[in-house]
Amino acid sequence: MRSYVVFLLLFAIKVLAKLSFRIRLDWVQDDVQEDEDPWADLRVLALLNHTSLFEPVLIAAAPNRLIWQIAAHGVVPVADKTVARPLVGRLFRFIAHHVVPVTRERDQTWADLLERIHDPKALVIILPEGRMMRRTGFDLHGNPMTVRGGIADILEGVSEGRLFVAYSEGLHHVHAPGDRLPSLFQQVTIRAEVLDIPTYRAELRAKEHDSFKAAVIEDLSRRRDAYCFHDDEPVDASAKEPAGGSAKGHASPDAALVDAPRSTPDEDETDVARVPDVGDGVAIED
Repeated sequence: MRSYVVFLLLFAIKVLAKLSFRIRLDWVQDDVQEDEDPWADLRVLALLNHTSLFEPVLIAAAPNRLIWQIAAHGVVPVADKTVARPLVGRLFRFIAHHVVPVTRERDQTWADLLERIHDPKALVIILPEGRMMRRTGFDLHGNPMTVRGGIADILEGVSEGRLFVAYSEGLHHVHAPGDRLPSLFQQVTIRAEVLDIPTYRAELRAKEHDSFKAAVIEDLSRRRDAYCFHDDEPVDASAKEPAGGSAKGHASPDAALVDAPRSTPDEDETDVARVPDVGDGVAIED
């Protein structure tokens, strides 16, 4: 019964999004053919460039069978204080089949999340930056929007399947943090690519890094800065290529800040999977 309720909620969001916005999906890979199925065998879905509470409208670009997969097997880490809220908490308990409350610590709640991903049909949905970009190009406290390391734990725990990486162009033109009302009928654009997880792991482990987590952070940061095209700025041709593909596209405003240290957790933000050295996930902020 829960799967049907979640599916109907997500499908309703998809319909409303299609009526209210112009959703465009572009593929990073130039060789994606019509006979290929980029939506098959997905185990992890990561959204980079988290800018708005209205990012659920991006589900309008997904086929209904992916929505059903989320409803029947989706795993979403959510901050425990978020699910404790009377209204927002009730809503976010139904964004996937398994909504796993987690704390900011590497404790049993994070272990419970990692246990969920051993289901061969599980689809983990995560926002690797763990907090939302403001109009300044930084987070709430002026810190760089860096990728965090929790997604590395998930990629190590998933033996087979594919990683769907969605690169949001940004939704500040629709609804930025602090805005009261959204601006409707805008174009919302994302780029996407699909990576084979075992191959991706092997490529990153072959690189010279202190750890697999550091390799994931660097690679996803470079991919984000290459494919989240905010200002139509060309990517530096001398930039190091990300694993599995070349750095093409457009740079984000904080491209020069990729290597900045991770910011400390903010008690004023309400994040999903916001855990020090672990937490990365859908971020819901005031």
